[in-house]
Amino acid sequence: MALITSAPFILASASPRRIELLSTLGLAFTAMPSGADESCRVGESPTDHVRRVACMKARALAMRHPDAWILGADTIVAVDGEVLGKPKNAADARRMLRLLRGRTHHVYTGFAVIRKSVSLMRRKTVRSTVLFSSIGEDEVEWYIRTGEPYGKAGGYAIQGKGGVFVRRISGSYSNVIGLPINEIFEILKKIGAIHFDEGCGEQVG
Repeated sequence: MALITSAPFILASASPRRIELLSTLGLAFTAMPSGADESCRVGESPTDHVRRVACMKARALAMRHPDAWILGADTIVAVDGEVLGKPKNAADARRMLRLLRGRTHHVYTGFAVIRKSVSLMRRKTVRSTVLFSSIGEDEVEWYIRTGEPYGKAGGYAIQGKGGVFVRRISGSYSNVIGLPINEIFEILKKIGAIHFDEGCGEQVG
């Protein structure tokens, strides 16, 4: 039995992590960056930010591919109300890791699914809670030298070497990586973007 899409499917991202997560479903899809501005707005809450950016990413590609299903997503890390994006340099990564150590933080992912030709859009925000170990300065410096913090919201990758710093997680694990797969799967089923095929037909893509 195969899981197939009812129309071409596009992931509005070039993130290797999101591509890998979506690939676990066995869907045929195309990944392409949206070019949307991911900057935070003054006074914007983490939930509002990820929801807005996810919709921007999906809409940008929906304009060019109106008959395709478009999935846009955005992930941020927040601690004490401060949003941590991707580190700009080693000093920024060091600041983030020091801020996270020994504390609980939240990871928010907003996602939006759009098919413009049928005027359909669904969106949702998922939050996971992560507890970091009280890591020392030697661990901070070691991790920065691995190069892994760069390009990661909050300056760490739970699925990589950064996972050694995580003591506990509450909520979706895949959400912390960048895509809440369970929630996305449920919405795709409800709107008819995917369905099961008992035959030998190929996926639309």
